[in-house]
Amino acid sequence: MKKKHSILFLAIGLLASGVARADVAPEERATTMTYTAGEYVVTASRFEELKKDLTSNVTVISRDEIEESPAEDLGELLAEKSVGHIQKYPGAMTSIGIRSFRSDTHGNDLRGKILILLNGRRAGTGNLAKIMTENVERIEIIRGAAAVQYGSAAIGGVVNVITRTGEGIPSFFVEHTQGSHEFREIATGFSGSIGKFDFSGGVNFSDAGDYETAGGQTYFNTGYDDRAAGSFNIGYQFLEHHHLGVIYNHFEVGRQGSPSTLEFNDLTAYNELANHAIDFIYDGTTADGSVSWMGRYYNGEDEYVRPLSSFYRIVDQEGAQVQASALLGDMTLTAGLDWLAYDESSSNSPRLSEYTNTAAFALLKYRFLDDQAVMTAGLRYDDYDVEIKNEEGFSASADNLTKSLGLAYNVSSGLKVRGSYSEGFRMPAPDELAADYSVDYGSWGSFTYLGNDDLEPESSNTYEFGADYSRNGIVAGLTYFTTDFKDKIQTVGRADYDTWVNLGGATIAGFEGNVSVDVPVDAGWVMTPYASFTFLTEYDDDESDELLTYTPESNISAGLRMADGHGLSGVVNLSYMGETMIERPLREKGGFAVANMSLARKFLVDRANGRGVTIKGSVNNIFDRGYEYVAGYPMPGRSFTLGLRVDI
Repeated sequence: MKKKHSILFLAIGLLASGVARADVAPEERATTMTYTAGEYVVTASRFEELKKDLTSNVTVISRDEIEESPAEDLGELLAEKSVGHIQKYPGAMTSIGIRSFRSDTHGNDLRGKILILLNGRRAGTGNLAKIMTENVERIEIIRGAAAVQYGSAAIGGVVNVITRTGEGIPSFFVEHTQGSHEFREIATGFSGSIGKFDFSGGVNFSDAGDYETAGGQTYFNTGYDDRAAGSFNIGYQFLEHHHLGVIYNHFEVGRQGSPSTLEFNDLTAYNELANHAIDFIYDGTTADGSVSWMGRYYNGEDEYVRPLSSFYRIVDQEGAQVQASALLGDMTLTAGLDWLAYDESSSNSPRLSEYTNTAAFALLKYRFLDDQAVMTAGLRYDDYDVEIKNEEGFSASADNLTKSLGLAYNVSSGLKVRGSYSEGFRMPAPDELAADYSVDYGSWGSFTYLGNDDLEPESSNTYEFGADYSRNGIVAGLTYFTTDFKDKIQTVGRADYDTWVNLGGATIAGFEGNVSVDVPVDAGWVMTPYASFTFLTEYDDDESDELLTYTPESNISAGLRMADGHGLSGVVNLSYMGETMIERPLREKGGFAVANMSLARKFLVDRANGRGVTIKGSVNNIFDRGYEYVAGYPMPGRSFTLGLRVDI
């Protein structure tokens, strides 16, 4: 494993310097997220609130669930949880679909309709495999449009990955894992606080060889070398209720195989991937907690390179966020400004494109009927400017106004009913507006692309109604939604070139549900059966009246978590992906089910501080089923991992 020493040295240096803080209680932090029975404080509305006050459908994947899962990255985790329709290729390339909309595997969020966030700001990629889970506190998934909070691309939903904040006595771990198909991983991490400083962080380095399918056939060129990922979150409490923080995230793969379909496998092609960003954050609150604020500046870069074909796409990202929340009696008002700039270049179109977005937003939450009822409302104005550095000096600008409204009523201490209306949109990407280039696709031929500067933004209107229950170890929810999607941007062929047009839209409707039950068994044992599902009742293309492609009718995840209270824990999970219509040629792709399991036993040396040695193992694809997220790209057959972790 190469290219790793700088990350590892940085991790050790941060640990040795004790960049942490211990004298501030968690409840004093403006950014603290607390957990109570069935209640989460979440950031779906860009300010802290109990989950019982939310007016929309939000899924939270906790730290415990992340640690129990055998998933190596965010893409594998969301596939296991059946959060939506996964498009997963061999190696580090995964996109997510929610409510028939998806993120862009190959680029950033400019072309996607699902927005990926890191700690509330754009991650700069639509590829879930570029985001590690080592230093993640939890993952919040907003199902449905969230453009009022986050702007363009948040049409079908938002996946917000929230990293850990260090507190308490400093701790450190190191872990080594070996597995099938020559998989090996080394990971290390740390968390804690000293004085006014806090820190948390983690790094992992991994390699994997070519894997075998369930049919016993070796799928060559599916391995990868020198995969490195790191996440660090450090902070300083410089005054009471005032905090400065720095968050750094890093991902890179030195060489990742890029096979064609198994039938026509290319044994030579490979990719080089990278994504990194740094955030500088200042947050604070008044002594009585009635006013809180946050300011952030971030800068990063996303790279996708295919060396043998000389293809590259590089996107530099820069942004800032400023917001404040005030508690005014029964009302909470949050307002702020967002600024974002993307500079993109690629070998297809080496001209630099500059994409700038400035936005102002206001979010209101009003409690009434003795706090049993909550009303939310939001308004956002976005201004966009696109400039292409070519001889013609192309430039374009547009603006957009987005609205949302929601209502929740807590019928009892555990039961809530809710309803909401939300809008979403996606602004056209620079090449969709001003492309002027040709691409050689080998045996498929050469294609010329010309932009269309008359494009309108894609837009959606979503209504949803639901109920949530959380009491006595039972957590359940049911949501019905319906979305009207308009002005879909599609590629169309002309006589001598391809271009983009607004062509039709779609109507999408369905049900989402979840349930889990904590069942005490004996002598500290707790069994938790769980299930979640999405079932679409309507997903028709308005133009063709055909079912939408790459959209399964149903997704289901079910399983059993168990723990004995003395260090033994495990989970068995079954994920089902329904039948899907796909293209080239248009046909139906069958559904499939995959079962995974993991088991861990921690031998405590210091029970008070959780120090000890953990032996953990997992079995993926337990029943050795043949399955594929993308037609022609079969996933591995039954595989195993065994790991040893030491916490000190």
